[in-house]
Amino acid sequence: MIRTLLLLLMIPIFSCRPTKPADTLLINARIYTVNESFDQATAIAIKDGRILGLGTDTEILQDFQAEKTIDVEGKTLVPGWIDAHCHFLGLGLQQQKVDVSGTRSFEEVIQKIVAFQKEQNTAYITGRGWDQNDWEVKDYPTKDRLDKLFPDTPVAIHRIDGHALLANQAAIEAAGVTVETPFSGGEILQKNGELTGIFIDQPMTMIESTIPAPSTEETIQALKAAEKICFEHGLTTVSDAGLPRETIELIDRLQQEGQLAIRIYAMVSASDEHIDYYTNRGIIKTDRLNVRSFKIYADGALGSRGAAMKEAYHDQQNHFGAMVTPMSVLEGYAKKIAASDYQLNTHAIGDAANHRVLRTYQQVLGQNPDRRWRIEHAQVVAPEDMALFKTALPSVQPTHATSDMYWATDRVGNQRIKGAYAYKELLKQHGKIALGTDFPIEKVSPFLTFYAAVSRKDLQQYPPEGFQMEQALSREETLKGMTLWAAYANFEEKEKGSIEVGKFADFIILSKDIMEVDTSEIPTIKVVQTYLNGERVY
Repeated sequence: MIRTLLLLLMIPIFSCRPTKPADTLLINARIYTVNESFDQATAIAIKDGRILGLGTDTEILQDFQAEKTIDVEGKTLVPGWIDAHCHFLGLGLQQQKVDVSGTRSFEEVIQKIVAFQKEQNTAYITGRGWDQNDWEVKDYPTKDRLDKLFPDTPVAIHRIDGHALLANQAAIEAAGVTVETPFSGGEILQKNGELTGIFIDQPMTMIESTIPAPSTEETIQALKAAEKICFEHGLTTVSDAGLPRETIELIDRLQQEGQLAIRIYAMVSASDEHIDYYTNRGIIKTDRLNVRSFKIYADGALGSRGAAMKEAYHDQQNHFGAMVTPMSVLEGYAKKIAASDYQLNTHAIGDAANHRVLRTYQQVLGQNPDRRWRIEHAQVVAPEDMALFKTALPSVQPTHATSDMYWATDRVGNQRIKGAYAYKELLKQHGKIALGTDFPIEKVSPFLTFYAAVSRKDLQQYPPEGFQMEQALSREETLKGMTLWAAYANFEEKEKGSIEVGKFADFIILSKDIMEVDTSEIPTIKVVQTYLNGERVY
């Protein structure tokens, strides 16, 4: 306080020199700029939503004049977090559904559904979050209990990863599914010739197509609810991994009307109709919305054994997972997108899926390989395929490693696990790595992302030595992955991702120095303030 007071008293001395007008000055901060040299500063000047000046307190107070000067009181200031892969709308819609995440038994799932329905009394019960891997009995649940409790009300509850769901008989009948119904790209589990209620990957669409779509008003409420949560966690840009045209146009309208402020990198859900429409229209770019990429699902998830593997699952012989999108379709989409200015971002988890997608990228891009085409998740990669990431940008979610480590080795075995969640190796190959959360599959908190990336431990400090610590990222690499490299993955590194003159004044003030505190303290860090365009939004 004494230091700040002395600096403010010196302003009249500086005033004899020419000063530039600014809107806001922030002084007495510990600023990690995340610029090319990873420089630090203590003060910034802001005007018209952008960074006008950067330097020491003395320099900024000498060179700029503003009506508002904020003393950051020595706290840490970093660029606003950019979540490179999440489901922003999904997070908002989840607030309107039953949340069964963190449950430790199927009985607890049932209790939460019953309590939700008692309060909400919905015509169709939907929700998300169960994970049989967290239960003492790790088998998939069946619909029997749901059939007895809700004989006339359809129920469809997605697994935590969104790649499996449990439906009761009412939901199955509403979808017209029987044991004779043909399917591809996944599984419909049966037991003793009867449906169990478990649908994995592509067959889920049979059930999902009968779930009432949210109204426009419900979607608007969901977007606003998600924005509030994101600002509280210091997120200023989110990359939503798969949105339909109508939602993107709604987001654009809300942003233009001032009802939605957060910046969104919208990956368009790939379909023939969407690809034709957007490639013909061209890139859509405003200060808050960027539409220049498509999202495709190559395979399913590891937790539900839907990830496409080169060899059989270690814990389920003769099972290889499945490609959700047939290769002929994926290759056709890739060729169309390669002929445009759009980016392709493909969900690939199993080593077979990663191999096929990486080879497809290589084939269709030919002499122009560095288009920043992304592999989303890149979860299990064979050693011989790692080098293909030189021209494919890895976009990963560090908390997946610490969530999955309890059962991942059982799925793939001791040898293949060495190429799983291999973030350091992926970084070594490409030179950059984009980090996200995949929320609401994982928690929103970027601090958990940071912690998982550098410690490779869960919140119980397990395992003590860290999970495959040779794949841990340094703090500097992690901060870049959550800011500048995430911006690069979105073609936005010239306007955001670091604290530099000319860039958007998107930044956050933290309760502790994330680059210096003991690793165990990282999850306890809080966002003190969030600034977007130089305006405080939290």
